[in-house]
Amino acid sequence: MPDGYEAGEESGEAAESGVRPLASALKTLALLDHLGQVRQPVRLATLSRQLGAGRATIYQRLVTLMAAGWVEQTSEGYFRLTLRAARVAQAATEQAGLGARTLPVLEQLSAETGEAASLAVLEGDLPCIVQRVEPQGVLRVEMRVGATMDLAGSASGRVLLAHLDPARARRLAPELDPAILAAVRESGHSISSGQTMEGIRAAAVPVFGHDGACAAALSLVAPVQRFAPDGWIQPLRAAADALRAIMEGRTA
Repeated sequence: MPDGYEAGEESGEAAESGVRPLASALKTLALLDHLGQVRQPVRLATLSRQLGAGRATIYQRLVTLMAAGWVEQTSEGYFRLTLRAARVAQAATEQAGLGARTLPVLEQLSAETGEAASLAVLEGDLPCIVQRVEPQGVLRVEMRVGATMDLAGSASGRVLLAHLDPARARRLAPELDPAILAAVRESGHSISSGQTMEGIRAAAVPVFGHDGACAAALSLVAPVQRFAPDGWIQPLRAAADALRAIMEGRTA
């Protein structure tokens, strides 16, 4: 491989010079992405139906992912992600400045309010949880790091949408009344619609980065019987300020 190829690739010149991505690699990575969105191990037939491709084709991609250490097959014949995905997810959050350094802030917020605290970013077109702390208690809201949420109905989704370019926000959530996003920007917080997760409500605030743009959404979520947004907004804002300080490399 010529030395200039690597240099061009690193500097972004590869795309400009007409080098195309490998179609087979993109399809295999699409399968990996799909496995990351399902909650349980799945059978080959199910994957074939969900992705609209033949079993032989899907199986070849699975074999590729298994050889690379991303996927494993259970003794019952189901396919699931290995923990390599968790290690890469942790690395991604660390590289984005949203990893272990943010954990104490979420722990303090959860301890102060007694509810689950989550940090989400826009991953593709959906809010994705990159850090989460559950309170000690019997009744919990079961969500996990890496889980995605409804963009238009979740509190985090509305915060992230409200701080996007309006044209992009309309494209991503055409069904959402722009007045709702305007209210989120004006108030500085968002409340979930209550329709995306039955019995669960959430409140969220933006976390701004060093450039003044919204880098993430910080939320508290609880069963409806404990939903108390009036007492959540100030702790959320204080925690968001602490997270901004962390991302800017200064003391809160």
